[in-house]
Amino acid sequence: MSDARHYDLLETRNPAQREKALIHALAEQVQHAKSVSPQYADLLRDIEAPEISSRAALALLPLTRKADLVARQRALPPFGGLARGEGLARLFISPGPIFEPEGFEPDDFRFARALFATGIRRGDIMLNCFSYHFTPAGRMLESGATALGASVIPAGPGSTEQQVLAIARFGVTAYAGTPEFLKTILEKADEQGSDATSLRIGHVSGGAFTAALRQFYRARGLRVRESYATADLGVIAYESEAGPIADGGGLIVDEGVIVEIVRPGTADLVPDGEVGEVVVTPLRESYPLIRFATGDLSAVLPGLSPCGRTNMRIRGWMGRADQAVKVKGMFVRPEQVAEIARRHPELGRMR
Repeated sequence: MSDARHYDLLETRNPAQREKALIHALAEQVQHAKSVSPQYADLLRDIEAPEISSRAALALLPLTRKADLVARQRALPPFGGLARGEGLARLFISPGPIFEPEGFEPDDFRFARALFATGIRRGDIMLNCFSYHFTPAGRMLESGATALGASVIPAGPGSTEQQVLAIARFGVTAYAGTPEFLKTILEKADEQGSDATSLRIGHVSGGAFTAALRQFYRARGLRVRESYATADLGVIAYESEAGPIADGGGLIVDEGVIVEIVRPGTADLVPDGEVGEVVVTPLRESYPLIRFATGDLSAVLPGLSPCGRTNMRIRGWMGRADQAVKVKGMFVRPEQVAEIARRHPELGRMR
């Protein structure tokens, strides 16, 4: 149930009420993880789920590091013992390779809430420029949009002239993709003299949404907001009408996750406001990760968002705690470069 401004009543809960509900759900999630995941059954064998009755208790549990997934999944395919390999709707392969599942739950990656905050509603037509090839990004955005009743064009990245044609012919109202690709599409439309005036909303992720890009879109009368998400976890946090940090906003943590910030290389929490590694426990049936260390850096913002949503806010993506880098929305990891160097020694030094 929602009002005109909020996706549902969960977003405006009293923070104490939210915390009580999250901790109750957390204990159930720990029990679920132990029952479906061989890895967590072993890792948490001495833990009784009802004991996890506070954030302090959660902070004592071991981390599962994203950086370890490649080796873990190679040793115990497909998901490293962290999820069942059957009873899943879709199976994905992200660069690494890292394998991710999607469950049968509607909007399993929880993107509807983030897209609603951007302004997408029933009847909108969304040009989805995230990849549909092996990786989950395209599906993540599509499932959220269709949950809101919006139509989706499964465009994927590239083919700029076709993107321009789709906007003109279908009367596209919303864009989803990396922050810079929308600018490329709009400039191609200008070059061709194609009508792109139907486009009024953009939702971006998977790259740096710079102040210069924001200004470019504002100057064209476009409302473009961002989210922070990963292929393993779905949406972690999203921007609302309060805007970015510079405008007093920041990213609001999704209602379906518990976020902690820890000192990089450790499992120890940092004080609110200090930069550290983002650790997420999603309340998700298909992939019940517990204290999943993303390798991303961020920090908790004080206070509540002026948009009326009452959940924790974070600063957004602030870099990496490891040496992975993002290229066009996809991570390239040091071990991938090392493997290429091993297979092709004639290339010499690589970085």
